[in-house]
Amino acid sequence: MNILAKKLHNRRQRQARIRSTISGTTERPRLTVYISNTNVSAQLIDDTTGKTLAAVTTVGQKTATGSLMAKATWAGTEIAKKAATAKITTVVFDRNGRGYHGRVKALAESARAGGLIF
Repeated sequence: MNILAKKLHNRRQRQARIRSTISGTTERPRLTVYISNTNVSAQLIDDTTGKTLAAVTTVGQKTATGSLMAKATWAGTEIAKKAATAKITTVVFDRNGRGYHGRVKALAESARAGGLIF
């Protein structure tokens, strides 16, 4: 197994371990984060019904420019705004197998500054 395959395998194991313990409900949905090489996405998911309540992505957005840190901060503030319009105040944070630093931390802190509690 090469190095990249091993990293992906380890990340998938972390994702499965995290998802086995956390779950989103209607009152407290799961805020999941996905970060690619160029874009950032965040979703509020109700796992009991399997529906996405709100979603934000930087793909095709003219206002989300700059580095990935800037894009993550933008996505955090936007998901907090969409959660407020959907009357959601508390969420469960899903890092998606990533460490809580850098872009994930920037998104989380901007979502907290926007009014989300987690």
